[in-house]
Amino acid sequence: MIGRLAVLGQAILASNSEESDDGGAQPPHKKLRSSTCSVITNPTMQQQAKNGCSSKDALSNAIQEGPTSILALKDNGSRGYNEKDFTELDGLVPPKTISKTDQEIVRVIGQHLTSIGLHRSAEILMQESGCRLDHPAAAKFCQHVMDGEWNKAEMDLGELKSVLVSPLNLVEMKFLLQEQKYLEYLEDNRILEALNVLRHELTPLHHNISRVHELSSFMMCSGGEELRDVAHWQGKGAESRGGLMERLQRFLPPTIMLPPRRLHGLLSQAVELQKERCPYHNVKTASPFENVSLLTDHLCSREQLPLETVQVLTDHCDEVWFCRFSPDGSKLATGSKDTTVMIWNVDPENYSLSLSKTLEGHSYGVAYLSWSPDSSHLAACGPDDCPELWVWQVETGHLRTKLSHASEDSLTSCAWHSDGRRFVTGGSRGQFYLCDLEGNVLESWEGVRVQSLAWKSDAKTVLAADTHHRIRGYNFDDLSDCNILQEDHPIMSFTVNNTGRLALLNVATQGIHLWDLQDRILVRKYQGLTQGFYNIHSCFGGLGQEFIASGSEDHKVFVWHIRRESPLATLTGHSRTVNCVHWNPRWPHLLVSASDDGTVRLWGPAQEFRNQSTSPKSSTPSNSGTPVYNPTSNGNL
Repeated sequence: MIGRLAVLGQAILASNSEESDDGGAQPPHKKLRSSTCSVITNPTMQQQAKNGCSSKDALSNAIQEGPTSILALKDNGSRGYNEKDFTELDGLVPPKTISKTDQEIVRVIGQHLTSIGLHRSAEILMQESGCRLDHPAAAKFCQHVMDGEWNKAEMDLGELKSVLVSPLNLVEMKFLLQEQKYLEYLEDNRILEALNVLRHELTPLHHNISRVHELSSFMMCSGGEELRDVAHWQGKGAESRGGLMERLQRFLPPTIMLPPRRLHGLLSQAVELQKERCPYHNVKTASPFENVSLLTDHLCSREQLPLETVQVLTDHCDEVWFCRFSPDGSKLATGSKDTTVMIWNVDPENYSLSLSKTLEGHSYGVAYLSWSPDSSHLAACGPDDCPELWVWQVETGHLRTKLSHASEDSLTSCAWHSDGRRFVTGGSRGQFYLCDLEGNVLESWEGVRVQSLAWKSDAKTVLAADTHHRIRGYNFDDLSDCNILQEDHPIMSFTVNNTGRLALLNVATQGIHLWDLQDRILVRKYQGLTQGFYNIHSCFGGLGQEFIASGSEDHKVFVWHIRRESPLATLTGHSRTVNCVHWNPRWPHLLVSASDDGTVRLWGPAQEFRNQSTSPKSSTPSNSGTPVYNPTSNGNL
């Protein structure tokens, strides 16, 4: 296309410099047709105005016959014209007959050229192709909106109403126009004009009454600054009018007016899709095109994942049973057979952990830890024979609550409610309690032998893995319960992703299973690790929780992409069973593992990718997204 435009440019220059045979100047050339031609109003031109393209002769006929109404140009059929309908303009070749898809591509490219200021190039492109960017009436409407000519813009709506999908859209568009007009009058302190718009233009529409009442309250604003602040409005000018135009464009079919920044949107979708399909993508960027070339397909390096040991912690003096980053990613808690919980500060820029405090006194050892949602409290549970649960205030290191309901209890797991004021706890001896921060038992469920716990996203139902190889849901509000899923072997532990839809189960002698809790189907079985009857805790993690990690009884850490059964990587370094792994929820380049060898290992990307991973643009919470699961894809997440 670039080469073609160069030839066209040379043709234009040659045409402008030619003289007639008798030495006189050539007659004046016709002006190049604008990318937004005159309004097409003749119904006989319907087949020639599809997809934003029209013939010159059809346009001439429409002008001669006079305006009647705007065609409902909703279909995307190919235009019907012969090349003989066109004459050469300024030495250019006649427009080409191109397919519907090519017409759309031309329009999208022309829109992008215009947006970056290459108006002449866009005009030549439109002329040679015989296409136009937008329907003339839509282009006129856009210009009037951007110029703030509200009466003319409303008249344009009358011409465009036949192409709208629903008559209600016309009312909504009028409302948006009058709203902007009203706010601009208020900002200019034209109170009487604003009041007139409110009473005689907005109110008679009988649309969005609550918004009309809200707009009327803006009359009390003392000035433009307060108005902009209260109305959450950018103020009179190109920014707010541009935003208004984008909202109005939603009601116009793309054959009439292209969606804004269409090429940018299409390329963004393509890049994001390639990132989703990339098995190693784990770096958050501020924009889709950051560190991306459109000239090649996107593929990250495996070395960008946290597969390299960057620090080994040896402060515990016995087996380390559990590790868990805080929800805000700033702290790490580790629990050990040595009866201590250690709190570590996370330094993501230097890829290091530093000891903050040690919480002592857990005489049975610490086999499970759970952070409150605001990262302020930490609950610690022991092994099977432990009847106690400890709740620590992390910042001060003070013990908030020590729960010990009965000496025969077994409190081995817990999960916080989303309000941070309640938690559930239970164990394999049949105890299952709902408690508050002071340790008071609010509700209890008898006879439930709990292996692992998690709250569902509805904040009403608790998921509990029990000794019958199943996960059941328990509602403490109405004391109802239901079966969620059934395995054939013991569920040693499970965790739920951020959306509450996917559950990752460590199943004895089977490995790791991924379940869809909503559709109640087994999605995938992951290969590689050795899982016997040890309590091994796996996790979701990485950017968008697109990855899965787990320890193993063969002393290794395994990392998978959530859509792939085979491991992406096998990490070595521990010398005994790896009991627990956890991915930092804020910094996707940090992974931690805890082992019976008494060490905690921090894993990060290769040295050459560490600066990229810790850039400020990648420092926002990484687990805000979730893998897209199509329930009709036979389990192909």
